[in-house]
Formats: sequence, structure tokens, C-alpha cells
Amino acid sequence: MPELKTEVDPAEVGLDADRLRRLDHYLASYVDDGRLPGWQLAVTRRGKVAHLAEYGHRDVENGLPADGDTIYRAWSMTKPVTSVAAMTLVEDGTIGLQDPVSRYIPAFENVRVYQRGPATRPVTTPAANPIRVQHLLSHTSGLTYGFHRAHPVDEIYTANGFEWATPPGLDLAACCEQWASFPLLFEPGTAWNYGVSSDVLGRVIEVASGRSLDEFFAERVLGPLGMTDTAFHVPQEKADRLAAFYTADPATGKATRADHMGAGALHKPACLSGSAGLVTTLADYHRFTQMLLGEGTLDGERILGPRTVRHMRRNHLPNGKDLHTVGRPVFSEMPTAGVGFGLGFAVIEDPAAAGVPAGPGEYAWHSAAGTIFWVDPAEELTALFFTQLMPSSAHPLHSRLRQLVNQALVD
Repeated sequence: MPELKTEVDPAEVGLDADRLRRLDHYLASYVDDGRLPGWQLAVTRRGKVAHLAEYGHRDVENGLPADGDTIYRAWSMTKPVTSVAAMTLVEDGTIGLQDPVSRYIPAFENVRVYQRGPATRPVTTPAANPIRVQHLLSHTSGLTYGFHRAHPVDEIYTANGFEWATPPGLDLAACCEQWASFPLLFEPGTAWNYGVSSDVLGRVIEVASGRSLDEFFAERVLGPLGMTDTAFHVPQEKADRLAAFYTADPATGKATRADHMGAGALHKPACLSGSAGLVTTLADYHRFTQMLLGEGTLDGERILGPRTVRHMRRNHLPNGKDLHTVGRPVFSEMPTAGVGFGLGFAVIEDPAAAGVPAGPGEYAWHSAAGTIFWVDPAEELTALFFTQLMPSSAHPLHSRLRQLVNQALVD
């Protein structure tokens, strides 16, 4: 298990220690008044951990602290890992960004696009263009999630057992067969919607590589980076390290234990989800962010080339638009104005429009379970915050984190 330690005095890398304590104080208040069970935080600059903090519990009821041993459900922070894994195959020449997904999953050969009508009798037309690998990476495929509950196509997903999980017993290949039979929200490449694109991308990885997704991750990303606690489930010998799962009570905002939503992490899933399947630790995911900051390399291990990482963090939305213009308003707390989307990450294009004190080019992602990371190449800064509370949008944590980290930059 990699250990995360403070490596440098904040002042040596342009951070003000007193200002960083504002961040700790703010986050501690969420635990003290019951809105969060506990949390961990790491702020790194120029490749050195300058601020490391933790507070509260990973399991309130059993008095277990939120500490370096804690394993968290990464949920949607699985998506950037899947994206990086896919890009290793692009660099191999095994797949191409413009390849039709049907080359690897034939069921996607004849997808149709929703036009009108209820979920029970939708009117559809054949897609004019294929879903391509790049559309999966940029969430411009037209695929969706059932839990959005904002469109008849969302209802089709839910009616078929796809909401916050996949139907019992279906593996990734079988899930892709079903998703290919559902209508798309829009013509591929014309808009942005958060959905199962990264899951389908995971299946592309499996077919193209001839390896299961867990094996490919271990060989090409997790193993080389030393992410020894990151996997698709928590084995029995580590079960006591898994954070309990909490939801925000709609009436009070207090964290309420919800074991039924988090128990799946203790069992190997039938469907290896490239969207939301991983469990990880702060130390493990920190290594992943340092690889990104290092433009594909960490501790002598090169996962991707620097030009590939730079390409991933460009805005790949249609006509260079932002999420506000071409995206659907969904659950995310993340701003949409002034924010583009790359190949696996949201990318800040216009900080003023986004309303965040960040520099252009900062890229990030988060999860509905409360975890978030971002990488600021210009400032050589990364930040990671881990807790286990759903939904992440119950409190303005993620936006406040950016404010409080960036106000501590003083050089």
C-alpha cells in the first residue's frame, strides 16, 4: 500500500500554510455538524505534497477514522482511468479515435436516434453517423443514464434495470448489447450528455486488447503506477478498510448511513464498469493525478506520451462550445458555463464565465459519491478530496474547495 506523506513546507512551493488551514477549518465544520462522516484531502504543487489533512470517520457508527488506510468507492472518478487506459491503445495503434464503435461491438452498427414520443413508444430515426471512440471519451455519443430521469430515453434505461447499477448477472458485453438497442438522445457528436459512454469504452478496451477490463487496467495503468489498493471490488481481507456509505438527508442535510447503496463494493461485479466500478485510496489516486501532471509519466514509468495527455485536456465539444451550450443540465455540481470537456475530463476554458478562481486549462472530474480531483498544469497543482456522501451536490463542497485551495496560492 503506497503511503502518502507531506513532502514540503507549503511556503517552499508558493502556498500559505495559514490560508490552507482555512480549508481544513471549513471542511471540519461539515463533520462537526453532521453533514459529512469524514474526509481526506491532499494538495500537491510541483510534484510535492504540500498539504495533507483528514478529519472525522470513514465509519461513524463503529468509530473508525478517515485515515490513510481508508478505501473509497471512486464511482465516476473511474472514468478518467478508463480514458487513460483507452488512450494507451490509441498510442499502440490498436484503436483509433475516429474508429466506429461498431468495429469492436457490432451491436452499435445500426443505432437509432430519439425524435419524439413516450418511452413506451418512441419515434426514432437511423443515426446519420456512427458513434466513434472519440464520442465515448468526450460523452458526445448520445448515450445516457437512467438516473437522470429527465428524458424518455432515460426512462427506457430505467425500465430495463439501468439506473444506479446494471441488472444482476449481466456482464459488460451483455450490457453493451442492450444499450445499443436503446435510442440515442441525439446524433453522435452533436451534443454532450453524461451517460454510459465510459462503460462502452471499457468494452472496446476488452475487445481490442483481448483482456478483461480488470486485467488490462492492472497491466497498463494500475500496476505500473503502484496503485495497489485500486480494483473493481474490495477483497475480504481489506473489508474493514472500506468507508461506510452515506446519503444526505433531504430534510436536514445530515449524513445518513446507507449500507444498501454501498455494499456492492465488497463483491466482484458481473459487469466491470468503466464508468463507476473502481474502489481506491487517496494515496493511490494521488499517484494517478501526479502521472497526469507529469504529462503521462511518474517515477520512471511512462503510461502516456505528453502530446497524448495534452490532447486529452483540450476541449473536444462540438465547435469548441461549452457544456452550458451543448450539454444537458444534470445532477452535477460542476459549473457548465465556460467549461469544456476533453477526452475524460471537464476542462475550464473561461474561468470568469465558470465563476471559479482557476486558470484556463485546469481539468477535473468528480463523482456523485463526493470524491473530486483536479489538475492545474499552469500552476503545477493537483488537489484531491475524498469523502463518501451522495449526492455530491447536496452541499457546495466542490466549488468551495476550489476557492479555498486557490486562495492559498500566494506566489
